[in-house]
Amino acid sequence: MNKIRTRFAPSPTGFLHIGGLRSALYNYLFARKNNGDFILRIEDTDQRRYVEGALESLIKSLKWAGLDYDEGIYLVDGKIVQKGHFGPYIQSQRLDIYRQYAEKLIIASVHPKDWKKCVPIKLPINKLPNMTGIV
Repeated sequence: MNKIRTRFAPSPTGFLHIGGLRSALYNYLFARKNNGDFILRIEDTDQRRYVEGALESLIKSLKWAGLDYDEGIYLVDGKIVQKGHFGPYIQSQRLDIYRQYAEKLIIASVHPKDWKKCVPIKLPINKLPNMTGIV
């Protein structure tokens, strides 16, 4: 059986609230009960709502609550660092990974005999859809 891996993935849009702490606690307890890993990943794709200092506050709050995690982002000498084998742990830094797999899915979903049916389109650069929060 594979090792259990749970994660808490808050958005850095302010202080940790009780609902977020409850979610983190459930995932932490499930991981610990099953000798698994508890990971802190940051869901920062909504850059418009980003709050300066929220990451540092979040890390300190989890430490205060006794929720030690095995991988993710840490505060070391006042700086945010990422530790673990499955990073990056900051969502916006994973876009190249998602793009790579999205391209594979697109290629795999179009059978070569159907390529003639595909109609390429060009969008002006200022008309591209807003992809914030989608990945």
